[in-house]
Amino acid sequence: MSNAIRRRPDARLIMLLGALAACGPIGTDMYLPSMPSVAESLGTSASAVQWTLTSFLSGFSLGMLLYGPLSDSLGRRPVLLGGIVLFTVAGAGCFVAPSIGSLIVLRFLQALGAGAASVLSRAIARDAHEPADAAKVLSMVAIVTSVGPLLAPLLGGQILRFAGWRMVFVVLTLFGIGCTIAAFLKVPETWPKARRKSSAILQSFMAYGRILRDPVAWGHMLCGGMAFASMLTYITATPFVYIEYFHVSPQHYGLLFGLNIAGIMIGNFINTRAVGRFGSLRLISAASLISCIASFCVAFFSLTGIGGLWSIVAGLFFVVGVIGLLSANCSTDLMHRYPHNAGAAAAVFGAMQLGLGAVASAVVGLLADGTPFGMGVTIAITGALCFLGRRLVIRWHGRPVRGD
Repeated sequence: MSNAIRRRPDARLIMLLGALAACGPIGTDMYLPSMPSVAESLGTSASAVQWTLTSFLSGFSLGMLLYGPLSDSLGRRPVLLGGIVLFTVAGAGCFVAPSIGSLIVLRFLQALGAGAASVLSRAIARDAHEPADAAKVLSMVAIVTSVGPLLAPLLGGQILRFAGWRMVFVVLTLFGIGCTIAAFLKVPETWPKARRKSSAILQSFMAYGRILRDPVAWGHMLCGGMAFASMLTYITATPFVYIEYFHVSPQHYGLLFGLNIAGIMIGNFINTRAVGRFGSLRLISAASLISCIASFCVAFFSLTGIGGLWSIVAGLFFVVGVIGLLSANCSTDLMHRYPHNAGAAAAVFGAMQLGLGAVASAVVGLLADGTPFGMGVTIAITGALCFLGRRLVIRWHGRPVRGD
Protein backbone atom coordinates (compact mmCIF):
# COMPACT_ATOMS: atom_id res chain seq x y z
CA MET A 1 0.00 0.00 0.00
CA SER A 2 2.96 2.26 -0.36
CA ASN A 3 1.34 4.07 -3.29
CA ALA A 4 -1.86 4.84 -1.41
CA ILE A 5 -2.51 8.23 0.15
CA ARG A 6 -1.71 8.08 3.87
CA ARG A 7 -2.99 10.58 6.42
CA ARG A 8 -3.56 11.06 10.10
CA PRO A 9 -7.11 10.38 11.34
CA ASP A 10 -9.34 13.29 10.32
CA ALA A 11 -12.55 13.76 12.33
CA ARG A 12 -14.38 15.33 9.38
CA LEU A 13 -13.50 12.49 7.02
CA ILE A 14 -14.45 9.92 9.67
CA MET A 15 -17.85 11.60 10.15
CA LEU A 16 -18.44 11.62 6.39
CA LEU A 17 -17.41 7.99 5.93
CA GLY A 18 -19.67 7.02 8.83
CA ALA A 19 -22.58 8.85 7.20
CA LEU A 20 -21.90 7.10 3.89
CA ALA A 21 -21.74 3.69 5.56
CA ALA A 22 -25.11 4.45 7.19
CA CYS A 23 -26.93 4.78 3.84
CA GLY A 24 -28.06 1.16 3.97
CA PRO A 25 -29.22 1.06 7.62
CA ILE A 26 -30.94 4.43 7.32
CA GLY A 27 -32.61 3.37 4.07
CA THR A 28 -34.01 0.34 5.87
CA ASP A 29 -34.86 1.65 9.31
CA MET A 30 -36.39 5.04 8.51
CA TYR A 31 -38.91 3.25 6.31
CA LEU A 32 -40.04 0.68 8.91
CA PRO A 33 -42.75 2.67 10.75
CA SER A 34 -44.34 3.51 7.37
CA MET A 35 -44.88 -0.06 6.18
CA PRO A 36 -48.51 -0.38 7.39
CA SER A 37 -49.30 3.00 5.79
CA VAL A 38 -47.73 1.87 2.50
CA ALA A 39 -50.03 -1.16 2.45
CA GLU A 40 -53.08 1.02 3.03
CA SER A 41 -52.03 3.73 0.55
CA LEU A 42 -51.21 1.35 -2.32
CA GLY A 43 -54.14 -0.95 -1.60
CA THR A 44 -52.02 -4.05 -1.04
CA SER A 45 -51.31 -6.63 1.65
CA ALA A 46 -48.80 -6.60 4.49
CA SER A 47 -47.05 -9.54 2.83
CA ALA A 48 -46.58 -7.58 -0.40
CA VAL A 49 -45.15 -4.58 1.46
CA GLN A 50 -42.69 -6.84 3.28
CA TRP A 51 -41.28 -7.75 -0.15
CA THR A 52 -40.02 -4.15 -0.42
CA LEU A 53 -37.71 -4.96 2.49
CA THR A 54 -36.71 -8.31 0.98
CA SER A 55 -35.80 -6.61 -2.31
CA PHE A 56 -33.77 -3.98 -0.44
CA LEU A 57 -31.78 -6.65 1.37
CA SER A 58 -31.23 -8.56 -1.88
CA GLY A 59 -29.87 -5.47 -3.63
CA PHE A 60 -27.62 -4.63 -0.70
CA SER A 61 -26.32 -8.22 -0.61
CA LEU A 62 -25.46 -8.13 -4.32
CA GLY A 63 -23.69 -4.81 -3.88
CA MET A 64 -21.54 -6.28 -1.09
CA LEU A 65 -20.11 -8.81 -3.56
CA LEU A 66 -19.66 -6.50 -6.55
CA TYR A 67 -18.32 -3.16 -5.38
CA GLY A 68 -15.08 -4.28 -3.71
CA PRO A 69 -13.71 -6.02 -6.83
CA LEU A 70 -15.04 -3.23 -9.08
CA SER A 71 -13.25 -0.58 -7.03
CA ASP A 72 -10.02 -2.62 -7.06
CA SER A 73 -10.18 -2.41 -10.84
CA LEU A 74 -11.63 1.09 -11.43
CA GLY A 75 -10.70 3.03 -8.28
CA ARG A 76 -12.71 3.90 -5.16
CA ARG A 77 -14.10 7.35 -6.05
CA PRO A 78 -15.94 6.63 -9.32
CA VAL A 79 -17.58 3.48 -7.97
CA LEU A 80 -18.54 5.22 -4.70
CA LEU A 81 -20.02 8.25 -6.46
CA GLY A 82 -21.91 6.07 -8.94
CA GLY A 83 -23.43 4.07 -6.09
CA ILE A 84 -24.53 7.13 -4.11
CA VAL A 85 -26.12 8.65 -7.23
CA LEU A 86 -28.04 5.40 -7.81
CA PHE A 87 -29.19 5.43 -4.16
CA THR A 88 -30.39 9.03 -4.57
CA VAL A 89 -32.16 8.63 -7.92
CA ALA A 90 -33.88 5.40 -6.85
CA GLY A 91 -35.00 7.10 -3.63
CA ALA A 92 -36.62 9.86 -5.70
CA GLY A 93 -38.29 7.15 -7.77
CA CYS A 94 -39.71 5.56 -4.60
CA PHE A 95 -41.33 8.90 -3.77
CA VAL A 96 -43.43 8.76 -6.97
CA ALA A 97 -43.84 4.96 -7.17
CA PRO A 98 -47.41 4.30 -8.43
CA SER A 99 -47.65 0.65 -7.35
CA ILE A 100 -46.20 -1.90 -4.98
CA GLY A 101 -44.42 -3.64 -7.87
CA SER A 102 -42.55 -0.50 -8.91
CA LEU A 103 -41.69 0.24 -5.27
CA ILE A 104 -40.19 -3.25 -4.88
CA VAL A 105 -37.97 -2.74 -7.96
CA LEU A 106 -36.92 0.76 -6.93
CA ARG A 107 -36.05 -0.38 -3.40
CA PHE A 108 -33.77 -3.05 -4.93
CA LEU A 109 -31.98 -0.36 -6.97
CA GLN A 110 -31.78 1.97 -3.97
CA ALA A 111 -30.10 -0.77 -1.94
CA LEU A 112 -27.75 -1.66 -4.80
CA GLY A 113 -26.50 1.93 -4.66
CA ALA A 114 -26.31 1.95 -0.85
CA GLY A 115 -24.06 -1.11 -1.02
CA ALA A 116 -21.31 0.98 -2.65
CA ALA A 117 -21.41 3.53 0.17
CA SER A 118 -21.27 0.81 2.83
CA VAL A 119 -18.43 -1.23 1.32
CA LEU A 120 -16.26 1.59 -0.01
CA SER A 121 -16.48 3.92 2.98
CA ARG A 122 -14.74 1.22 5.00
CA ALA A 123 -12.28 0.43 2.20
CA ILE A 124 -11.35 4.12 1.91
CA ALA A 125 -10.86 4.36 5.69
CA ARG A 126 -8.55 1.34 5.54
CA ASP A 127 -6.64 2.59 2.46
CA ALA A 128 -6.09 6.12 3.75
CA HIS A 129 -4.54 5.32 7.12
CA GLU A 130 -1.53 3.50 8.45
CA PRO A 131 -2.27 0.03 9.86
CA ALA A 132 -1.78 1.31 13.41
CA ASP A 133 -4.51 3.92 12.86
CA ALA A 134 -6.81 1.98 10.53
CA ALA A 135 -8.40 -0.24 13.18
CA LYS A 136 -9.12 2.78 15.37
CA VAL A 137 -10.56 4.72 12.43
CA LEU A 138 -12.80 1.81 11.39
CA SER A 139 -14.10 1.57 14.96
CA MET A 140 -14.88 5.30 14.95
CA VAL A 141 -16.62 4.97 11.57
CA ALA A 142 -18.70 2.12 13.01
CA ILE A 143 -19.71 4.28 15.99
CA VAL A 144 -20.85 7.09 13.68
CA THR A 145 -22.69 4.57 11.50
CA SER A 146 -24.51 3.06 14.50
CA VAL A 147 -26.21 6.40 15.16
CA GLY A 148 -28.18 5.93 11.91
CA PRO A 149 -30.22 2.83 12.84
CA LEU A 150 -30.73 4.24 16.35
CA LEU A 151 -32.32 7.51 15.16
CA ALA A 152 -33.79 6.53 11.78
CA PRO A 153 -36.96 4.77 13.02
CA LEU A 154 -37.60 7.61 15.48
CA LEU A 155 -37.31 10.13 12.65
CA GLY A 156 -39.41 7.91 10.37
CA GLY A 157 -42.16 7.78 13.00
CA GLN A 158 -42.18 11.57 13.34
CA ILE A 159 -42.27 12.04 9.56
CA LEU A 160 -45.26 9.70 9.39
CA ARG A 161 -46.95 11.67 12.16
CA PHE A 162 -46.86 14.95 10.21
CA ALA A 163 -46.75 13.75 6.59
CA GLY A 164 -47.35 10.65 4.47
CA TRP A 165 -45.01 7.72 3.92
CA ARG A 166 -43.72 9.21 0.67
CA MET A 167 -42.09 12.02 2.63
CA VAL A 168 -39.69 9.42 4.08
CA PHE A 169 -38.23 9.01 0.59
CA VAL A 170 -37.96 12.78 0.18
CA VAL A 171 -35.77 12.82 3.29
CA LEU A 172 -33.72 9.85 2.02
CA THR A 173 -33.29 11.56 -1.35
CA LEU A 174 -32.09 14.76 0.32
CA PHE A 175 -29.71 12.68 2.45
CA GLY A 176 -28.39 11.06 -0.74
CA ILE A 177 -27.89 14.44 -2.43
CA GLY A 178 -25.97 15.69 0.60
CA CYS A 179 -23.79 12.56 0.64
CA THR A 180 -23.11 12.86 -3.11
CA ILE A 181 -21.98 16.48 -2.83
CA ALA A 182 -19.88 15.84 0.28
CA ALA A 183 -18.24 12.74 -1.22
CA PHE A 184 -17.46 14.56 -4.48
CA LEU A 185 -15.83 17.45 -2.62
CA LYS A 186 -14.17 15.72 0.33
CA VAL A 187 -13.48 12.02 -0.31
CA PRO A 188 -10.08 11.44 -1.94
CA GLU A 189 -9.12 8.65 -4.32
CA THR A 190 -7.24 6.21 -2.07
CA TRP A 191 -6.62 3.42 -4.59
CA PRO A 192 -4.06 4.76 -7.10
CA LYS A 193 -3.81 3.52 -10.68
CA ALA A 194 -0.57 1.68 -9.92
CA ARG A 195 -2.48 -0.67 -7.62
CA ARG A 196 -5.47 -1.31 -9.88
CA LYS A 197 -5.76 -4.68 -11.59
CA SER A 198 -8.09 -5.54 -14.44
CA SER A 199 -8.11 -9.12 -13.14
CA ALA A 200 -9.32 -8.11 -9.65
CA ILE A 201 -12.91 -9.11 -10.37
CA LEU A 202 -11.95 -12.59 -11.61
CA GLN A 203 -9.54 -13.15 -8.71
CA SER A 204 -12.20 -12.16 -6.19
CA PHE A 205 -14.74 -14.57 -7.60
CA MET A 206 -12.17 -17.38 -7.56
CA ALA A 207 -11.59 -16.63 -3.86
CA TYR A 208 -15.36 -16.68 -3.30
CA GLY A 209 -15.44 -20.20 -4.74
CA ARG A 210 -12.69 -21.46 -2.39
CA ILE A 211 -14.46 -20.02 0.63
CA LEU A 212 -17.82 -21.52 -0.34
CA ARG A 213 -16.27 -25.01 -0.50
CA ASP A 214 -15.07 -24.81 3.13
CA PRO A 215 -17.37 -26.32 5.82
CA VAL A 216 -15.82 -24.11 8.51
CA ALA A 217 -16.70 -21.04 6.46
CA TRP A 218 -20.24 -22.35 6.10
CA GLY A 219 -20.42 -22.82 9.86
CA HIS A 220 -19.41 -19.21 10.48
CA MET A 221 -21.74 -17.92 7.77
CA LEU A 222 -24.66 -20.01 9.03
CA CYS A 223 -24.10 -19.00 12.66
CA GLY A 224 -23.54 -15.29 12.01
CA GLY A 225 -25.95 -15.20 9.08
CA MET A 226 -28.87 -16.78 10.90
CA ALA A 227 -28.34 -14.48 13.88
CA PHE A 228 -28.59 -11.58 11.44
CA ALA A 229 -31.61 -13.20 9.78
CA SER A 230 -33.38 -13.22 13.14
CA MET A 231 -32.89 -9.46 13.33
CA LEU A 232 -34.22 -9.02 9.80
CA THR A 233 -37.23 -11.14 10.76
CA TYR A 234 -37.77 -8.77 13.67
CA ILE A 235 -37.34 -5.72 11.42
CA THR A 236 -39.76 -7.07 8.79
CA ALA A 237 -42.48 -8.30 11.15
CA THR A 238 -42.60 -5.85 14.05
CA PRO A 239 -43.98 -2.83 12.13
CA PHE A 240 -47.15 -4.86 11.63
CA VAL A 241 -47.07 -6.92 14.85
CA TYR A 242 -46.39 -3.93 17.12
CA ILE A 243 -48.36 -1.22 15.31
CA GLU A 244 -51.37 -3.16 14.01
CA TYR A 245 -51.69 -6.16 16.36
CA PHE A 246 -50.57 -4.56 19.65
CA HIS A 247 -51.68 -1.00 18.63
CA VAL A 248 -48.32 0.64 19.36
CA SER A 249 -48.09 4.11 17.79
CA PRO A 250 -45.48 4.63 15.03
CA GLN A 251 -43.68 7.08 17.33
CA HIS A 252 -43.48 4.57 20.21
CA TYR A 253 -42.44 1.87 17.75
CA GLY A 254 -39.27 3.87 17.16
CA LEU A 255 -38.53 3.79 20.90
CA LEU A 256 -38.98 0.01 21.06
CA PHE A 257 -36.71 -0.34 18.03
CA GLY A 258 -34.09 1.83 19.73
CA LEU A 259 -34.22 -0.47 22.77
CA ASN A 260 -32.95 -3.36 20.65
CA ILE A 261 -30.23 -1.20 19.10
CA ALA A 262 -29.12 -0.50 22.68
CA GLY A 263 -29.06 -4.27 23.22
CA ILE A 264 -26.70 -4.66 20.25
CA MET A 265 -24.44 -1.95 21.68
CA ILE A 266 -24.36 -3.73 25.06
CA GLY A 267 -23.49 -7.00 23.34
CA ASN A 268 -20.68 -5.32 21.41
CA PHE A 269 -19.33 -3.77 24.61
CA ILE A 270 -19.36 -7.16 26.37
CA ASN A 271 -17.54 -8.65 23.38
CA THR A 272 -14.72 -6.10 23.56
CA ARG A 273 -14.18 -6.98 27.23
CA ALA A 274 -14.61 -10.75 26.98
CA VAL A 275 -13.01 -11.85 23.70
CA GLY A 276 -9.44 -11.47 24.97
CA ARG A 277 -10.20 -13.52 28.06
CA PHE A 278 -12.40 -16.30 26.69
CA GLY A 279 -11.59 -16.39 22.96
CA SER A 280 -13.93 -16.12 20.01
CA LEU A 281 -14.99 -19.79 19.88
CA ARG A 282 -16.30 -19.79 23.46
CA LEU A 283 -18.16 -16.55 22.85
CA ILE A 284 -19.67 -17.93 19.64
CA SER A 285 -20.84 -21.00 21.58
CA ALA A 286 -22.37 -18.98 24.41
CA ALA A 287 -24.00 -16.38 22.17
CA SER A 288 -25.47 -18.94 19.77
CA LEU A 289 -26.97 -20.82 22.75
CA ILE A 290 -28.51 -17.59 24.07
CA SER A 291 -29.85 -16.82 20.59
CA CYS A 292 -31.40 -20.28 20.27
CA ILE A 293 -33.05 -20.23 23.72
CA ALA A 294 -34.33 -16.66 23.34
CA SER A 295 -35.65 -17.44 19.84
CA PHE A 296 -37.72 -20.33 21.14
CA CYS A 297 -38.99 -18.13 23.97
CA VAL A 298 -40.15 -15.55 21.41
CA ALA A 299 -41.89 -18.31 19.46
CA PHE A 300 -43.58 -19.61 22.63
CA PHE A 301 -44.82 -16.15 23.67
CA SER A 302 -45.94 -15.38 20.10
CA LEU A 303 -47.95 -18.58 19.77
CA THR A 304 -49.50 -18.61 23.26
CA GLY A 305 -49.96 -14.89 23.89
CA ILE A 306 -48.59 -15.29 27.43
CA GLY A 307 -47.20 -11.98 28.69
CA GLY A 308 -48.51 -10.01 25.72
CA LEU A 309 -46.33 -7.42 24.04
CA TRP A 310 -43.71 -7.12 26.76
CA SER A 311 -42.80 -10.81 26.88
CA ILE A 312 -42.08 -10.66 23.14
CA VAL A 313 -40.10 -7.42 23.55
CA ALA A 314 -38.01 -9.02 26.31
CA GLY A 315 -37.28 -12.16 24.28
CA LEU A 316 -36.35 -10.13 21.21
CA PHE A 317 -33.95 -8.02 23.30
CA PHE A 318 -31.79 -11.12 23.89
CA VAL A 319 -32.23 -12.44 20.32
CA VAL A 320 -31.06 -9.14 18.86
CA GLY A 321 -28.55 -8.33 21.62
CA VAL A 322 -26.12 -11.13 20.68
CA ILE A 323 -26.15 -10.37 16.94
CA GLY A 324 -23.23 -7.95 17.05
CA LEU A 325 -21.21 -10.38 19.16
CA LEU A 326 -21.84 -13.29 16.77
CA SER A 327 -21.24 -11.19 13.65
CA ALA A 328 -17.97 -9.78 14.97
CA ASN A 329 -16.50 -13.10 16.10
CA CYS A 330 -17.71 -15.21 13.18
CA SER A 331 -16.51 -12.69 10.58
CA THR A 332 -13.16 -12.14 12.33
CA ASP A 333 -12.50 -15.88 12.61
CA LEU A 334 -13.39 -16.32 8.94
CA MET A 335 -11.03 -13.53 7.84
CA HIS A 336 -8.23 -14.94 10.00
CA ARG A 337 -8.79 -18.30 8.31
CA TYR A 338 -8.24 -16.63 4.90
CA PRO A 339 -5.52 -14.03 5.60
CA HIS A 340 -4.63 -13.62 1.90
CA ASN A 341 -8.28 -13.26 0.87
CA ALA A 342 -9.63 -11.44 3.92
CA GLY A 343 -11.52 -8.93 1.78
CA ALA A 344 -13.24 -11.68 -0.16
CA ALA A 345 -14.06 -13.52 3.08
CA ALA A 346 -15.60 -10.37 4.55
CA ALA A 347 -17.62 -9.77 1.37
CA VAL A 348 -18.96 -13.34 1.26
CA PHE A 349 -19.82 -13.22 4.96
CA GLY A 350 -21.64 -9.89 4.61
CA ALA A 351 -23.48 -10.99 1.48
CA MET A 352 -24.51 -14.26 3.12
CA GLN A 353 -25.85 -12.38 6.13
CA LEU A 354 -27.95 -10.14 3.93
CA GLY A 355 -29.00 -13.00 1.66
CA LEU A 356 -30.19 -15.12 4.59
CA GLY A 357 -31.87 -12.04 6.01
CA ALA A 358 -33.71 -11.54 2.72
CA VAL A 359 -34.88 -15.17 2.78
CA ALA A 360 -36.06 -14.83 6.38
CA SER A 361 -37.94 -11.62 5.63
CA ALA A 362 -39.61 -13.35 2.67
CA VAL A 363 -40.61 -16.32 4.85
CA VAL A 364 -42.10 -14.12 7.57
CA GLY A 365 -44.00 -12.26 4.87
CA LEU A 366 -45.45 -15.49 3.50
CA LEU A 367 -46.47 -16.59 7.02
CA ALA A 368 -47.98 -13.21 7.94
CA ASP A 369 -51.56 -13.56 9.18
CA GLY A 370 -52.02 -10.40 11.22
CA THR A 371 -50.71 -12.03 14.43
CA PRO A 372 -47.20 -12.65 15.86
CA PHE A 373 -47.37 -16.26 14.60
CA GLY A 374 -45.20 -15.83 11.47
CA MET A 375 -42.55 -13.86 13.34
CA GLY A 376 -42.35 -16.41 16.16
CA VAL A 377 -42.02 -19.42 13.85
CA THR A 378 -39.40 -17.76 11.64
CA ILE A 379 -37.29 -16.57 14.57
CA ALA A 380 -37.37 -20.07 16.09
CA ILE A 381 -36.05 -21.49 12.79
CA THR A 382 -33.25 -18.91 12.58
CA GLY A 383 -32.25 -19.58 16.20
CA ALA A 384 -32.05 -23.34 15.63
CA LEU A 385 -29.99 -22.91 12.43
CA CYS A 386 -27.68 -20.44 14.20
CA PHE A 387 -26.92 -23.10 16.81
CA LEU A 388 -26.38 -25.66 14.02
CA GLY A 389 -23.79 -23.32 12.48
CA ARG A 390 -22.00 -23.20 15.82
CA ARG A 391 -21.77 -27.01 15.79
CA LEU A 392 -20.17 -26.94 12.32
CA VAL A 393 -17.60 -24.39 13.50
CA ILE A 394 -16.66 -26.40 16.60
CA ARG A 395 -16.51 -29.70 14.70
CA TRP A 396 -14.44 -28.56 11.71
CA HIS A 397 -12.43 -25.69 13.21
CA GLY A 398 -9.10 -27.54 12.98
CA ARG A 399 -9.56 -28.49 9.32
CA PRO A 400 -6.76 -27.01 7.16
CA VAL A 401 -7.54 -24.40 4.52
CA ARG A 402 -6.92 -25.30 0.90
CA GLY A 403 -5.60 -22.85 -1.63
CA ASP A 404 -5.15 -19.73 0.51
